[in-house]
Amino acid sequence: MKKTSLSFLLRYFCIAIVGWFSANLLHDTTFAAELAEHRSFLTADSSKQLIAIVGEDGKLKWSHRIGPLHDLHHLPNGNILFQTDWEKLIEVNPETGKTVWEYDSGNNNGNQNKKIEVHAFQRLASGLTMIAESGAARIIEVNAEGKLKFEMPLQIEQPIPHQDTRLVRKIANGNYLVCHENKGAVFEYSTEGKVVWRFDVPLFDKPRKPGHGVNAYGNQCFAALRLKNGNTLISTGNGHRVIEVTPEKKIIWSLDQNELPGIQLAWVTTLQILPSGNIVLGNCHAGPKNPQIIEINRKKKIIWKFHDFKNFGNAVTNTQILTINGKPIPACNVIR
Repeated sequence: MKKTSLSFLLRYFCIAIVGWFSANLLHDTTFAAELAEHRSFLTADSSKQLIAIVGEDGKLKWSHRIGPLHDLHHLPNGNILFQTDWEKLIEVNPETGKTVWEYDSGNNNGNQNKKIEVHAFQRLASGLTMIAESGAARIIEVNAEGKLKFEMPLQIEQPIPHQDTRLVRKIANGNYLVCHENKGAVFEYSTEGKVVWRFDVPLFDKPRKPGHGVNAYGNQCFAALRLKNGNTLISTGNGHRVIEVTPEKKIIWSLDQNELPGIQLAWVTTLQILPSGNIVLGNCHAGPKNPQIIEINRKKKIIWKFHDFKNFGNAVTNTQILTINGKPIPACNVIR
């Protein structure tokens, strides 16, 4: 009788444990989604002096040493366009390791002996490369030989190389969407340099606090994407949030600092819209308790997250998702 009772109790205990896991983990859609979802991506952390392609298995597939960095691109031809410091851009073939193009903003096209910082650049469909030059307070486009093909001044009263701009993108209508970090505002410029739309990022009735982490606060926007519906998605930097704004400047959607379970947002940086409509955001300076990259859907459900403080640190600023569960994202569907 004792052996039978003990066997029964052990069997009952095992069934109870399996039942608990099933109820609390397998039926938790966030947990299940994180187990099922895999991403490969290009990312960088200047604190570790590293830009790398991370495979869906979490292993580094390619890497390169960098200095400070605020932009990067995996190009349709498979090459990587990035910066090695505030002035120098390079395009590298990751298969061969060869640099196939480079440009030095500190010593070209009138910038000699000027304090220049580059915080944004973009390879255009025309083959030209758009570069936002903080300090010189201008946007330029150069060809493969580095010759100036276009120049447009930015409306900056007192240029500050490290704060004039963050990410800048040439958008579908030919205009330029510019994050002016120091102004706490997003400007849309025409090719003539006229501001045709402006959105001042609000402080939401909170006082500014210095610093970079979860306790700092401000409106120093980092990225702005023009969506297909005409709205603009903005990462507010040390505002700890992402907001979607209509052309009439109404905020119709937002993700705030403490809305994701178990996660605190700090300096929200990179943005990417995936083909599914999910949003990828960078959670920079948030500390080792928080993931550095997060993917959510529009209902603010966590679909995937990346947390690696071994290879990367507390300054993962920019990311581009390359594959989703083994399937490459077509270049025509990259919105970032």
